[in-house]
Amino acid sequence: MLRNLTEAECLSAIQRGEFDPAVLSEALFTALVLTQSWCPQWMMMRSWLGAAAADPEIAVMFVEYDREPYFDDFMAFKEDVLGNREVPYVRYYRKGAFARDSNYIDRKGFLTFLRGQA
Repeated sequence: MLRNLTEAECLSAIQRGEFDPAVLSEALFTALVLTQSWCPQWMMMRSWLGAAAADPEIAVMFVEYDREPYFDDFMAFKEDVLGNREVPYVRYYRKGAFARDSNYIDRKGFLTFLRGQA
């Protein structure tokens, strides 16, 4: 499954300091991509994420936060709370628990990180 993070999910994350457990456990392996629409590396990832997320054990959610009315607050959350100033920023969860993070990554690396094989 590949879908956009909703405004409510993003605002809740800003308030809580982390995404809601229901989001993080949407599948056995969940990835959140926090990015901005103009990023060329995001565009490359976006081209293959749908195929990667076709596996029923995988959920991939993303937000292009530069297009959202909560841009400043979300960017501050991402950079200051989550500690990452680059885009795209990817957070990997297994069974709802944070496993690791990365920035731009190719499809093979993404699936390896997501499934915990590296």
